[in-house]
Amino acid sequence: MDIDARIKRRQRRDDGPRLVQDYEALAPVTHLDEPSGRGPVLERLLDHLDPVFDGRLPPNAYVHGPRGSGKTAVVTALFGHLERLSTQTQSVIYTSTRAGSPSAPGFVYVDARETQSEFAFYHRVLDALVDERVPEHGIGTDEIRDRLHERVSQSRGGVVVGVDHVGAPDDTDADRLVELFAGLPSNASWLAIGRTPPAETALAEYTATTIRVEPYRRQVLVDVLMTRASTGLAQQALTHELARRIADWADGNAHDALAALFVATDRASRDGRDRLTPADVEAAIAEIPDPSVSLGRVLALPENKQLVLRELVDLDADERASVTATTDAISAAVDLSAGTVKRYLYELAESGVVERVQAEQREGKGRPPSRVELRFPPTAFRRLYDLRQ
Repeated sequence: MDIDARIKRRQRRDDGPRLVQDYEALAPVTHLDEPSGRGPVLERLLDHLDPVFDGRLPPNAYVHGPRGSGKTAVVTALFGHLERLSTQTQSVIYTSTRAGSPSAPGFVYVDARETQSEFAFYHRVLDALVDERVPEHGIGTDEIRDRLHERVSQSRGGVVVGVDHVGAPDDTDADRLVELFAGLPSNASWLAIGRTPPAETALAEYTATTIRVEPYRRQVLVDVLMTRASTGLAQQALTHELARRIADWADGNAHDALAALFVATDRASRDGRDRLTPADVEAAIAEIPDPSVSLGRVLALPENKQLVLRELVDLDADERASVTATTDAISAAVDLSAGTVKRYLYELAESGVVERVQAEQREGKGRPPSRVELRFPPTAFRRLYDLRQ
């Protein structure tokens, strides 16, 4: 029972119908402090991390599974709880069956999508371990790494570094990550999280354990949707029947299921309704590309690339007829040159965030023009982008 959520619901109540109570609670990029339906995965992770309860470091490990299987949700929640517990007990974790007062390791979560350089990686780890803010300018990579080694050497327990979203198309490759991990202090271990099977990544060669995360079962995914709706939507706004329809379509992918719920909610809200309809859900499902990229990956892009995408989702058909037309329309609306916008579009296409599709018809001779198609739901990106501004 989330008493705070129930109180907030009543505080926000007004005289008219209000479908959306909390957009963030519905967002597929939001991870709850207590993820639904991932108990077995949580237990396997706790089995691996069990040495920390004796003040020892666990070996390196690799967590893998398909997109939308809840890897990030479980790891971030678990690391958050363990770090809070470690802090609350002044780096001492006690259990009812174990004597003594070992010094527990610290826990740091790193998103590889946002820390692609060597400097950014070591800076993120160090910044999470110290109270004062670590400067981002006027300091070199070697000094950051030296400070990290000095800080961790002062702790008997060391640190466990969880690195998420490894192996994505536009992120640091596995061989480079191995080099970064090798630069960590000797009393540090790492937990890498990605989609690539262990046999296909060099990371698995440096781990003692691999943990597979399976897709969500249908009923579990329904429960995930209903849990989010109970916090983010008005009462009875989402029926079990509609939740089952979304879960059936999503086929175990929680990200896509939540994206469909988010888009359907936005559609119903714009139409002034206080509950979702089958038409809202079907329109949302039709909007999500197959295959698609995660909204978290899109929202982790550099600010200017997100700005280009924000303008792109609002262009009409004529403005998206070719890359040139799209470039001209976007560069006229933002403070970026046409050359920069076109380069961004090509880079986004290369990484799979958008797709260049060749036109079916052309006039005259020469190569037919290509246009840009989105690989993510535009309604969800538009709303989430605007909420963060």
